[in-house]
Amino acid sequence: MLKIGKKQKNGQLYKAILQLRTEEECYAFFQDLCTISELRSMEQRFEVASLLDDGMIYNDILERTGASSATISRVNRSLNYGTGAYTQLFARMKGKMP
Repeated sequence: MLKIGKKQKNGQLYKAILQLRTEEECYAFFQDLCTISELRSMEQRFEVASLLDDGMIYNDILERTGASSATISRVNRSLNYGTGAYTQLFARMKGKMP
């Protein structure tokens, strides 16, 4: 079983997410699950990752998103040295991968 931090992950959440069928269902679920601040943080990190993937530079991303340089750096580290999930997802969203 995989770990998140020092604890084993509970697969139930991830299995539940896979049951969501529409953007509206997904949004409603995450609204119930997360605080507004948590949602905004995740949305911002995803936007930063997308912009980095598109080749945008730090200063332009900072100006466009309001994300801190630390957040941009952390997301960039995940893009370059993480699990590859961002890259896989962006490729799927661009129709380059099943």
